[in-house]
Amino acid sequence: MAMSGKIDSKLKIYNVLKPLLGTKNLKIKPPSERKEITGSVTPIPEIKSPHMKEIEINPVEEPYSYVRILYDNLNSEYIYEIIEPPLTKEDVELLNEIKEKLKEMFEIKEFDNPEERKEYLFKMAEDAIKEMGINVDPLIWERYKYYLYRDFLGYGVVQVPMIDGEVEDISCDGTNIPIYIYHRMYGSIKSNLKFQKEEELDHYVTWIVQKSGKHISISNPMVDATLPDGSRLQATLGTYVTKRGSSFTIRRFKPNPFTPIDLIRFKTMSREMMAYLWLMVENGMSMIVCGGTASGKTTTLNAILLFIPPNMKIVSIEDTRELNIPHENWIPALVREGVGEPNPITGKKPGEIDMFDLLKAALRQRPQYIMVGEVRGAEAYTVFQAMATGKTCYTTFHAEDVKAMVHRFENPPINLPRALITALNVVLLQGQVKVGTTMTRRVKAITEIVGLDPETNEIITNNAYTWNPADDSFNFSGHSYVYEKIATLKGWSQRRMELEVKRREKILKYMEKLGVRYYKDVARVVSAYYKNPEEVMKRVEEVLSE
Repeated sequence: MAMSGKIDSKLKIYNVLKPLLGTKNLKIKPPSERKEITGSVTPIPEIKSPHMKEIEINPVEEPYSYVRILYDNLNSEYIYEIIEPPLTKEDVELLNEIKEKLKEMFEIKEFDNPEERKEYLFKMAEDAIKEMGINVDPLIWERYKYYLYRDFLGYGVVQVPMIDGEVEDISCDGTNIPIYIYHRMYGSIKSNLKFQKEEELDHYVTWIVQKSGKHISISNPMVDATLPDGSRLQATLGTYVTKRGSSFTIRRFKPNPFTPIDLIRFKTMSREMMAYLWLMVENGMSMIVCGGTASGKTTTLNAILLFIPPNMKIVSIEDTRELNIPHENWIPALVREGVGEPNPITGKKPGEIDMFDLLKAALRQRPQYIMVGEVRGAEAYTVFQAMATGKTCYTTFHAEDVKAMVHRFENPPINLPRALITALNVVLLQGQVKVGTTMTRRVKAITEIVGLDPETNEIITNNAYTWNPADDSFNFSGHSYVYEKIATLKGWSQRRMELEVKRREKILKYMEKLGVRYYKDVARVVSAYYKNPEEVMKRVEEVLSE
């Protein structure tokens, strides 16, 4: 069955999986008429209500798994329904026996690529059923292979949302609570999955933490980790720190992160604002991206890092891997947890390497650009010291406005002198806002740090760009100190500076028109402009005039 994008709403959900079940005339019974078990997670029963409307069905792994988005008009909410090959109770029992047999048969092996691991798994599974003396129908076996791959090499019950490109976050808050999905289009919506037994959820949390290379236990019931695909995992075990039982939250890692073109397309900021940020990054101005939780700070930071000239030395420092850029001269550093009891003087465990340690090491590596995933403590002081000595630094910070940012910097645990804050050039304020009836992300302001008033000791700022919520537009104040600094640095007149901003806008528009979406392709266009600007502009003008 070939499916792409939306499927006609008349298509019955129960026939989506026909290819796995054999003949064209074979129909899948609806959930109300069959015993359907999907391992440790049981689907929420189908809501048979005239208020339920099907919005769309999209393939995830054809022909095995699909996602259907429903809208409940009565409760005014969307539902994320995961559709996988149906299993009877007998199928589940047999599949569990095969899994147990496989655990006894597996040998430690190294593989050159994921495909080899997959082939090894299926070969061992076939050997297992032969050894068990079981004959499985070839069509049923295809279903079993899907679940074997899902549960041994994939992410188990959350495999579908883990590979669905529209999903940003996956959240399980405890037993008998639907797993919630943060969907790129529909926001936070509940899915048809939930763990019904505490031991099943405990086992899953333990397993997925181990999959990330870490350990969770009663003595260490809370873990932050990075999954094999780069996604960010936060998990708790039992009721020791979360009273509704074990929990986990997965923040999806995008192998193809959002680009400046995507942010313009989403109206997160205007094309002119992106041209401003391009010039700012190219010319080594430091910036902090501020905003609340899930406001898209890291996404925006990662996108504008594509403007860094290709040969510059870059060091990034994070506690969990989120940044992803195409530059070769880049050292991505990650913190490391220690083991044993913390030192009573330093408060650190033996072998622990924190962000402060990594930042000190980074300054000895002579980078031109330093990125810190998020500043929270002592490392903030070192970041600003680096800015003051001429390093270009980028980071994110939890604050709703510049005043709140300064207040947090000046107080414990950071205790930053106000004079040092003036080493910063730009603060980008981003947040989740409501536009019409939809929650979306917008850059609410791009604020320049001008200096320190000697009389009042107040920080002087200039809002270069602001978002107008009345008509969802962005306004330029008419004056930018960053533009002035760049013009002085380059020896440009005001007219030449304005012309350069327009050129960058045209290149962005050119990439929009051509549909350039892949982050490495955006980086190639930016790099080409740095090397041969006139040649690139010639091509841009040709395309835009068509």
